[in-house]
Amino acid sequence: MNKRFKQALGFFIVKTLVLAALTVLAAILIFLFAKGAGIISWDFLAKPPENSMTEGGIFPAILGTFYLVFFSVLFSLPPGLACAIYLNEYSPKGWFSGIIRISINNLAGVPSIVFGLFGLAVFVKQLGFGVSILSGSLTLSIVILPLIISSTQEALMTVPQSIREASMALGATKWTTIRRIVLPQATPSILTAVILSIGRAAGETAPILFTAAVFYTRELPKSLFSEVMALPYHIYALITEGTHPETQIKIAYGSSLVLLFMVLFLSMAAIRIRQRHRSHYDKIRR
Repeated sequence: MNKRFKQALGFFIVKTLVLAALTVLAAILIFLFAKGAGIISWDFLAKPPENSMTEGGIFPAILGTFYLVFFSVLFSLPPGLACAIYLNEYSPKGWFSGIIRISINNLAGVPSIVFGLFGLAVFVKQLGFGVSILSGSLTLSIVILPLIISSTQEALMTVPQSIREASMALGATKWTTIRRIVLPQATPSILTAVILSIGRAAGETAPILFTAAVFYTRELPKSLFSEVMALPYHIYALITEGTHPETQIKIAYGSSLVLLFMVLFLSMAAIRIRQRHRSHYDKIRR
């Protein structure tokens, strides 16, 4: 009876915490809808800003955010995969791999503004990329790199060791086993890391503050070396630096709602790809 009571109490606490989290999420969504839904229209989504961002739309900011997210994931995924494969498949347990893991954990805890200052010093100034999509994407790629490494490593650990041993027993090399067996089976979980990275990169303001984003521009980016508007910085600038708060605060709420739906759309696309991979390999196993 005592065990059943403890189990029931545990389930009650878990359900209560889940309900509390969902309630907070619902409250945020309702608040954003109430404040920002009224300003959203086709012109708001498809036109550039006008009259010092008191009229027009936010299309350059939407496009700039998409570019920054896409290239940051593109730049961080290859080194993240390589590092995770090395740590999980090749690295012997010892002081060197321990230092790498500690460094990754420390990198994940670095404040975002520090990444922004690093990007300003290295990518903008030292390498001469200037305030651009390239500088901002490289900076964001460092921000999300620890998340990709940790999540990919956990995905690789879920693949049973017996599968690796069976593959190598049939004559396959270790790299062939990783490339043909381990990575395909871990792909759905690796895509989960990409989904989390999309949300992190899309919502960051500090790393792009000095490296990519500008307060106002009507021009669309022409290359990786173009400066861009971005929704996170756009929202921040409207709230803190706007000279017409009665109009610009409404635009900020509308932009927040658009950013939320943009992250949801990109995440759903990644989830769809993950489900396709998972169903494909489930059929192969059967």
